[in-house]
Amino acid sequence: MVSPSSLFLILLFLSIPFSECNLTTDYYKNSCPQLENIIRETVTSKYISVPAAAAGTLRLFFHDCMVGGCDASVLISSNPFTKAERDADINLALPGDAFDVIVRAKTALELSCPGIVSCADILALATRNFVSMAGGPVYTVMLGRKDSLESNISSVEGNIPRANTTMDEIIRMFESKNFTVGEMVALSGAHTIGFSHCKEFAYRLFGYSRSTPTDPSYHPKFSAALKTLCANYKNDSDMAAFNDPMTPSKFDNMYYQNLKRGMGLLESDNGLLRHPRTNHFVDLYAFNQTAFSNDFARAIEKLSLSGIKTGNQGEVRRKCDAFNTFQT
Repeated sequence: MVSPSSLFLILLFLSIPFSECNLTTDYYKNSCPQLENIIRETVTSKYISVPAAAAGTLRLFFHDCMVGGCDASVLISSNPFTKAERDADINLALPGDAFDVIVRAKTALELSCPGIVSCADILALATRNFVSMAGGPVYTVMLGRKDSLESNISSVEGNIPRANTTMDEIIRMFESKNFTVGEMVALSGAHTIGFSHCKEFAYRLFGYSRSTPTDPSYHPKFSAALKTLCANYKNDSDMAAFNDPMTPSKFDNMYYQNLKRGMGLLESDNGLLRHPRTNHFVDLYAFNQTAFSNDFARAIEKLSLSGIKTGNQGEVRRKCDAFNTFQT
């Protein structure tokens, strides 16, 4: 009998371009048999020393996949001739530890099996392992992606939601990439771990409107605590708050429960609760941890296949932050 997860993968592959069907779970079985061990050791070491790297790497993966597909284009550093995605303002706060763990894994893999494993596959695997270590679901990662041959700062705007993007705009953004509303809400659950800088939501605390300085959607005690935490945010841009203040390092459904308590940190978070096309998913996931875990796993599996490059559409970079051939 076919299992639900196997059936999902079968249906998923029927709906994706042929090039993406070239991916397999054992793509590196013969060419780099130590891949999984190296990724596991690298990620575990980073997670032990910097637990926040889990949320950072998940965010890095999302920012990569949403702009042109999961092709490691976000890892490219700018050069004197071209500004890369990494320098877009929405990507400037991507944490260094997330980039660092990919660099460390790539370095180890180049010593074990040089020129074989793409940075895009490393990022996909590292993200899965971090999610699992934080208590999230274990999901399937297909392998065989190639790294992009381009990365342009101009490609970013309009493809990644901002903290104040309206829910209608976010829905349209995801639908343009063939994601359903439910899948978008499930992926938003990634905010169950990690933090956001005060500057991203300070307007909800100190300048919401002339008559109401603080967004009334916040629970009063929550907004009071945030005001104290972020009081000096204009002078200290590193000030931040946990997206989920209740279980900030645990990948669970508390994020959705917090939304119903008036503890949605970002305006885009709060929008999930208030929009008629998304609020019933919030209710479901707040009540049912299993439903959230299963739906998140399916949604991120789908995301991981978005816009991938195979064959001569890409390359296997020697260094994750630079193309193999210098581009002007």
